[in-house]
Amino acid sequence: MDPRAACLACLERPTPALFEAALWVAAEHHPDVIPAEVLKQLNLLQLQVSHALPNAPAQELAQPLLRRLSELDFHEDDEYPIRPQAALMHRVVQRRRGQPLSLALLAIELARRLDIPLQGVSFPGHFLLRVPGADHLLDPCSGRRLYTRECRELLQRHFNAQVELSANHMRTSTPQQIIQRLSRNLRQLHLNNDEPMAALHDAERVLLLGQPSLNDYLARADIYRILECPHAEKFDVQNALLLCENASQRLELTQRLQSLKSAPALH
Repeated sequence: MDPRAACLACLERPTPALFEAALWVAAEHHPDVIPAEVLKQLNLLQLQVSHALPNAPAQELAQPLLRRLSELDFHEDDEYPIRPQAALMHRVVQRRRGQPLSLALLAIELARRLDIPLQGVSFPGHFLLRVPGADHLLDPCSGRRLYTRECRELLQRHFNAQVELSANHMRTSTPQQIIQRLSRNLRQLHLNNDEPMAALHDAERVLLLGQPSLNDYLARADIYRILECPHAEKFDVQNALLLCENASQRLELTQRLQSLKSAPALH
């Protein structure tokens, strides 16, 4: 099956296969990745985690699960600059290093297998986890509990005083939203790694997974500019303009659109 179609199919199942969908994202970039084989590799990891969990109700096992992953050397990737391998799940499993989102995806998959309730939270700048009904969030990189004060500090660490903590930041993410965020991460990482064609695949996937934002259209437009595809760039700038509510940005986009309209046609 085509990797992108397989990814979308995973998300459309009655019970979405989130981790498998993430593996199909990796397979779109690396055809040698076989998701079924990576899923089998998790069987040993599942045993290593489950044997170390305390005898406690499932609601209390999410934090021990995350701490066990840390003991098994799963940590946030501190390589700089960060490369796409930090968000490609087959490489995260191999290297035991990843972004907060990719470590969260692994934890959610193991929790699902072990009947431990655990959900993803698309917190700005640092993906987090939640046990349904709990009064705190969990850092997927360490298992640390984050209450309101810690969440506010984390937000300020990433955005200084520019963003105020709101209830929207604490909402549980759907599987589609999680894979869309993974695709946005990969889009940026591939661009940073000077791989615009790979970034274009991620940008296209972002638009398929949910309501695109203004920034999603602009991100793909910028990739088309790098690839010297002015007509495709124009299409995305037009869509961005339809979503734009900021007067100064609308002016910039209108000027960009005018310059693209005057771009010579290729024959």
